[in-house]
Amino acid sequence: MSKENLLYIESKIHTGENGPAWIARAQRSKSGRTVYFNNMALKSFKGGRHGNYFNIETNDVYWISGVKERGANRHWAGSGIIMVDSNVLDEFLKLRGAAKLNSNYYKVVSILDTDISRFHDFENAIRPTSNYRPFSITSHTQSTQSPVHQPLQPPLPTP
Repeated sequence: MSKENLLYIESKIHTGENGPAWIARAQRSKSGRTVYFNNMALKSFKGGRHGNYFNIETNDVYWISGVKERGANRHWAGSGIIMVDSNVLDEFLKLRGAAKLNSNYYKVVSILDTDISRFHDFENAIRPTSNYRPFSITSHTQSTQSPVHQPLQPPLPTP
């Protein structure tokens, strides 16, 4: 049984602080470590300076947090329209204490339902344990470019 929460979800892959962002209801796994959203399974990881979740199929990085009442969900350096799922619009407006959305900041969209059963086999597959990391983020200094995300391949089995 999964729990549903109203969340702020922002893509970090190759977009820095200006990636696509959504406010929507998402399901969490029983452990709380996986968020199922828009037909994706996003798994939490530690040490995320640029994000705190990754897509288990593509390794794309996401930032996920609760929705803030004041509406400042984006990073202070970020910009761009935040998409609000039509199914949570009334709840979001009530949380914000607003009668309608400001179209300069928000756009109402329909978010895909997620069939979490399709991720069961993928998440429960046996993976190598020695030095396996789902991805690596190269560091960047003094750059306005977003970090480069490169998936690492698990070690090959020895014959």
